[in-house]
Amino acid sequence: MACAARGFGRALLLLLLCAVLLRPARAAHIKKAEAAAPDEALRYLHSAELGEALRALAAAAPPGLARLFSIGDSVEGRPLWVLRLTAGLPPERDGEEPGGAALPGRPQVKLVGNMHGDEPLARPLLLRLAQELVRGWAGGDARIGRLLNSTDLYLLLSLNPDGFERAQEGDCGGDGAGGGRENSRGRDLNRSFPDQFGAAEPDLEPVPEVRALIAWMSRNKFLLSGNLHGGSVVASYPYDDSPTHKPTGVYSKSADDEVFRYLAKAYASHHPIMRTGKPNCPGEERETFQDGITNGAQWYDVEGGMQDYNYVWANCFEITLELSCCKYPPTSELQQEWENNRDSLLAFIEQVHIGVKGFVRDAITGAGLENATIVVAGIAHNITAGRFGDYHRLLVPGTYNVTAVVMGYTPVTRENIEVKEGAATEVDFSLQPTVMPASFNVTQFTATSAPASTITPTPVQAEAPSPTSLHQPIQPMDFRHHHFSDMEIFLRRYANEYPKITRLYSVGKSVELRELYVMEISDNPGVHEAGEPEFKYIGNMHGNEVVGRELLLNLIEYLCKNFGTDPEVTDLVQNTRIHIMPSMNPDGYEKSQEGDRGGTVGRNNSNNYDLNRNFPDQFVHVADPPQPETLAVMTWLKTYPFVLSANLHGGSLVVNYPFDDDEQGIAIYSKSPDDAVFQQLALSYSKENTKMYQGSPCKDMYPTEYFPHGITNGAQWYNVPGGMQDWNYLHTNCFEVTIELGCVKYPKAEELPKYWEQNRRSLLQFMKQVHRGVWGFVLDAVDGRGILNATISVADINHPVTTYKDGDYWRLLVQGTYKITASARGYDPVTKTVEVGSKGGVQVNFTLSRTDIKVEEGKVPVLNTPDTSDPNEKEFETLIKDLSAENGLERLLLTSSGNVAPYRYRSYKDLSEFLRGLYLNYPHITNLTSLGQSVEFRQIWSLEISNKPNQSEPEEPKIRFVAGIHGNAPVGTELLLSLAEFLCMNYKKNTAVTKLIDRTRIVIVPSLNPDGREMAQERGCTSKTGHTNAHGRDLDTDFTSNYSRYLGTREPETKAIMENLILKQDFSLSVALDGGSLLVTYPYDNPSQTAENKETLKHLASVYANNHPLMHLGQPGCPNKSDENIPGGVIRGSEWHSHLGSMKDFSVTFGHCPEITVYTGCCYFPSAGQLPSLWAEHRKSLLSMLVEVHKGVHGFVQDKSGKAISKAIIVLNEGLRVYTKEGGYFHVLLAPGLHSISAVAEGYQQKHVKVFVRHDAPSSVFIVFDTENRIFGLPRELVVTVAGASMSALVLTACIIWCVCSIKSNRHKDGFHRLRQHHDDYEDEIRMMSTGSKKSLLSHEFQDETDTEEETLYSSKH
Repeated sequence: MACAARGFGRALLLLLLCAVLLRPARAAHIKKAEAAAPDEALRYLHSAELGEALRALAAAAPPGLARLFSIGDSVEGRPLWVLRLTAGLPPERDGEEPGGAALPGRPQVKLVGNMHGDEPLARPLLLRLAQELVRGWAGGDARIGRLLNSTDLYLLLSLNPDGFERAQEGDCGGDGAGGGRENSRGRDLNRSFPDQFGAAEPDLEPVPEVRALIAWMSRNKFLLSGNLHGGSVVASYPYDDSPTHKPTGVYSKSADDEVFRYLAKAYASHHPIMRTGKPNCPGEERETFQDGITNGAQWYDVEGGMQDYNYVWANCFEITLELSCCKYPPTSELQQEWENNRDSLLAFIEQVHIGVKGFVRDAITGAGLENATIVVAGIAHNITAGRFGDYHRLLVPGTYNVTAVVMGYTPVTRENIEVKEGAATEVDFSLQPTVMPASFNVTQFTATSAPASTITPTPVQAEAPSPTSLHQPIQPMDFRHHHFSDMEIFLRRYANEYPKITRLYSVGKSVELRELYVMEISDNPGVHEAGEPEFKYIGNMHGNEVVGRELLLNLIEYLCKNFGTDPEVTDLVQNTRIHIMPSMNPDGYEKSQEGDRGGTVGRNNSNNYDLNRNFPDQFVHVADPPQPETLAVMTWLKTYPFVLSANLHGGSLVVNYPFDDDEQGIAIYSKSPDDAVFQQLALSYSKENTKMYQGSPCKDMYPTEYFPHGITNGAQWYNVPGGMQDWNYLHTNCFEVTIELGCVKYPKAEELPKYWEQNRRSLLQFMKQVHRGVWGFVLDAVDGRGILNATISVADINHPVTTYKDGDYWRLLVQGTYKITASARGYDPVTKTVEVGSKGGVQVNFTLSRTDIKVEEGKVPVLNTPDTSDPNEKEFETLIKDLSAENGLERLLLTSSGNVAPYRYRSYKDLSEFLRGLYLNYPHITNLTSLGQSVEFRQIWSLEISNKPNQSEPEEPKIRFVAGIHGNAPVGTELLLSLAEFLCMNYKKNTAVTKLIDRTRIVIVPSLNPDGREMAQERGCTSKTGHTNAHGRDLDTDFTSNYSRYLGTREPETKAIMENLILKQDFSLSVALDGGSLLVTYPYDNPSQTAENKETLKHLASVYANNHPLMHLGQPGCPNKSDENIPGGVIRGSEWHSHLGSMKDFSVTFGHCPEITVYTGCCYFPSAGQLPSLWAEHRKSLLSMLVEVHKGVHGFVQDKSGKAISKAIIVLNEGLRVYTKEGGYFHVLLAPGLHSISAVAEGYQQKHVKVFVRHDAPSSVFIVFDTENRIFGLPRELVVTVAGASMSALVLTACIIWCVCSIKSNRHKDGFHRLRQHHDDYEDEIRMMSTGSKKSLLSHEFQDETDTEEETLYSSKH
């Protein structure tokens, strides 16, 4: 103890000595700084004074903190002073660059002021900022210390000192006699920079200030910049101009639009006036800016601006800050302006530290790799590393994949980098040297290599004028016949050269495995933008009709080359999502021959089927088996919300519109409900093609053929059963016509330019028709969100369309007045009268109120919802919504790692070892147990995947995947093993998978019937060997309802599943995989059983089917059942294959868990070579179940004291029952729409609520019980008093009777003995009533609602 005391004393003495020694130096710095920056009033300083003030401040600053230098001179020779502030500056050395070298790992920020000489507010503000930074650092201010220790700050107080000297104080509008805005040669410096959309390179000779700034920027790696102006109060961000250079109103979006908005808000949110969005400048009182920020071009077009130059050419993110309404405010207002802007300036500088940062180094030497390219997937703007290999990439919070690329090194990608609020995420790259080809191009890793704009101008008009002579669009140059390889290279080339507006994808493969390519052209490729219609062209459906194929390749070239320069093309691409399939029949094309006029060689696909006779037809049965090209296109059309389409053919010259056939099968006019619309669409094309419009196209081949105005009804021309255009109209929201492009099917290549010239205007004009009619949104009146699958009906036109995922819809109509009704399940319909004009479209939005929601006037329903402020809950809800959106699961799969596709079947031994391997390799998220044994003593394995395996988490949904109930159908087993490995492999590597595992309890039982599996044989497509267990029992008939009495007689496999899985009653969803067809069944398999929640069960089955590329088409195409049609690929079990004792029926009835059965394919036991494709087809559907299990209703039940109530009965829609778990939690899956919930618990008053379930998000209810205060309809106090008195009287009476009857008791013994003999049977009857019958002993509680309070509950997301 004494030794410790002596040690402490020595330490204290040493500490005091250090303080004494250090104090004078620190004090000297403070005094020096204070002397250099006295608290004098702010004022404007002329150039000489400003230079003196800056020199004095740099001299007075602590050593190594400040450096003053000039980057050049103005026209009149005034220095362009820059003050550099950062801690740890080395001493100046002779011969080094002005200002000194950059510091490794320290991001550079610049603030530039007084670019317009008559907007000088930045001069005193930046000087005061510099003084405060120096003083704060010397004085130990924590915030300033952090800033200058980590940031390299440069302050350029005046870029236009000559203009300032001419300007006049108090000139608020720039109207002073002396001017001052421009430099001494009359040039506006903010219109003098090179511009990405400029017509010519600017002349920099008259602007030495701009030349000096550009040279300075080229010597440095500035990351963030602010350009300080005056004349309003707003933060403006790129782009400042657009390709069209419209004066105002065009949102010109950069690739980093989100980052720029984030930076602008960082400044505006700290400014007391700017953040209001209402500057109230004199003469512009009505001008407002949401959140105090604006896109530059949307405010007004500035060509040649400095902020765009920074971003496009210098890797620097710059915004323009308008600081005051008055351009040259009086000196008396400067102090207030400083107070308004101080916090904003500091907050903005601090934003340089957001995003991701690190070093790119040589893996061998460890040396930094200068100018390494940093690529962020999905953001078409790259940056480069500094001289030390240090990089810093500004990004908003989110998850990113980042790639480092250097010539001569192997690129490295770091996936799923999470960027959070605040400090940047540090990510270093270590690149291996390699020998790279001379043609290596970083564009293969990025979306773009050249700057471009994404703009959103005013809506496209359906009849935009043709380009005038003032602008001639670039015409295609590539006129030749493209065989498949040539076409493939062409498509890849344009996708690579124009990545900001293109996306190349395939919808499937032909018979000979050629890709069915589609080129998407849009300002936001890969994304459906709410309210933007989708259009498609399809060519070469008949392989020998090739003109359409070549025209569509020409169209791709034309759209890409003219986007951003031609107004017509730019407007189309900006406002339409365009999909172009050049060839639907690539196999047939390869067989066809150039010069074929009217032949049939190559017309059909490789299976010799005519694809335009292969679609399901409304009038006749199409006997031909559906072809892979047909199925792929049908899946494609169900995936996207197409509005308008054309199918390009050859052999005549006419536009043909529905219907293509009729009931009689003869050439007769077959009118569709939208006949007027189709005629208008057809005419829009034919009018632009002079020869077509004349109506007599092929006089030498068909001299009598005549089509008035070049259009015809399909069936009137000739009957086409199984055609694609009718299927579009009848089965999707898409209106399609068939366009015959010429009399010769395969013309010579030299004739192709003629076809382009004849059809160019027609192709463009037809695309514009997608904007005709009525469009808008159908919204929920409560939360304002879009309603999916709402129906839009037009009176007197029997053809409704439905809404897409954001509630957006499009309904093509001709000019006229219409009554349009929007309706949706669970909502009251709304009808509006709409006037449609001759040009453009009319936006009509509908807001629907939920059915049966009654709120008394003056009262607002109380929302009994749990607290959802937990950011983790919000983040997870966003994930579920993102995964439910279009292409959400595709994005998850694209960002996942590892190839887990099965390639062989596993025997029982291999399966057991594989599961043990998962358990041993991923012990933190897996738990392997045996549910029991089969007849032949094989284990029935169960693998749990969760972040807390084998721990009870009642608030989390639990899902089970089961396969192999029939041993001869082992595909499901292999799919589940692949799913398990996929989940484990991507945990902590893929953000979405990680969060799903963290929030879900996943149980996988890959083989219920291992004995049967061992008996089955590969390639036994129809064999029943192994169908049953070793006792010969079909296990899917062994789950009979009287389980409680006869459990001992069960098959051991059935018993294990019942006892250890289903009867645990803690699952929210079960998915069983079987084989023998391609569809999904839902309960019940028992034909006499009524499904109380049929809509929900059907909905769950549909989710699986809709995520499968073929299943949802409803045509399994199995041998001996080729004509089988299952609408949507979903059917009730009893309607497909009815039987008793099924596992799914038992799961619903006794496990209180909905179960669907997925039939993975027609063949029970296909060859192992088919397993990879089966996994590719089913993996999205399997993952969709992991997403779906988080939807429905999550609830919590407690009493008024806050006590959770477990085992409360939750009755849904007066039928289905579930029970609350430990902690009062319950979770039940329900179809989207309005549902009623009743909650019952002993001793509490029954509760009734209503909840609205969304398709893309969970809903929650919070039920609080009141204590039951009435008994038999009477007050509790009265009943208790009467009961007490009655009991007293009863006891007294009993005593008297006992005394009288005791003498006779012997005579009754025999009677009581006989009564006890029947006691056991009676108890069995009571037990059966309480478990198996709807009319249980509690049933009266659900009927008596006379004294319950009816509550209407709206759902809220977690």
